[in-house]
Amino acid sequence: MKKVLLIGGGTGLSTISRVIKNYAVDLNLIVTVTDNGGSSGLLREGLNIPPPGDLRSNLIALADNEDLLTKLFKYRFECDELKNHSLGNLIIAGLKELTGSFPEAIYEASNLLKIKGRVLPATEELINLVARLKDGSLVWGEINISRVGGKIEEIFLDRKVNALTEAIDCIEVADIIIVGPGSVYTSIIPNFLIGDLKEVYKRSGAQKVFICNLMTQPGETDNFSLSQHVGLVEKYTEVPFDKIFYSCLDNVDDRIIERYKEQGAKVVENDLKNDTRVEILNGMSTVDIMDRVRKTVIRHSSKEIQKMMQILGVTGETV
Repeated sequence: MKKVLLIGGGTGLSTISRVIKNYAVDLNLIVTVTDNGGSSGLLREGLNIPPPGDLRSNLIALADNEDLLTKLFKYRFECDELKNHSLGNLIIAGLKELTGSFPEAIYEASNLLKIKGRVLPATEELINLVARLKDGSLVWGEINISRVGGKIEEIFLDRKVNALTEAIDCIEVADIIIVGPGSVYTSIIPNFLIGDLKEVYKRSGAQKVFICNLMTQPGETDNFSLSQHVGLVEKYTEVPFDKIFYSCLDNVDDRIIERYKEQGAKVVENDLKNDTRVEILNGMSTVDIMDRVRKTVIRHSSKEIQKMMQILGVTGETV
């Protein structure tokens, strides 16, 4: 049984893991803990714990089924006193208070949801993301960094921390390590700013795979091409990828693409057509989500992810 490790953040990673969990693999996820916005930011500030939001998203993705408990983890309150809080985030925060350990809280939440695989925070320590802009000024906090408009020169953590021991162990034994998709500066790279995690990743003999975002991200990767996405992550990991997956969006409804353009996002251009590492995926999907208002978003589809797994040598029927 192949050991597959995913490294990233919330939405992108959960989209991929929701499909891979059905394969006969030993699946582990390492998730960034630098979020300081929304419910996660409030709990982080009020309880002095790592932000639970991205971990919660992946726990839900790996849940055995969509039963009532899974729906509870997704539930968001509407009342003023708890507005914007996710019940799943509150449950994780409560478990941390009960167990005295943030990793133990994630472990117990995993058991509650009977997840297929394992979700691990990159570190159990409280950290802040800091960006140095091209004009030399500093921006503190993930939520602020995502709003600076593509002027980032360098990104780093506010202090040196150690990775979670179990996260290090997963890297050491992995056969395949999949990085992304996700916000490059605020979901992917922060994991590799943890020194010992980065060094173990560099030494790993696993096949290293990158899944590029479908669209550029306003404020972080404005106008970035495929080569710029890949180059940026490789700059911080100091290791070239063995495989790069790029999704072709030729068949996407133009109205959806236009809506993304109005928000400052563009389709990522494939400027690595002669790079033999690049594999082209087709079959993206659109999903309706509620983010204050209902909207249609583009996501990697199950068909794409299944093709990726086949290319990576993980074949056969899903379980």
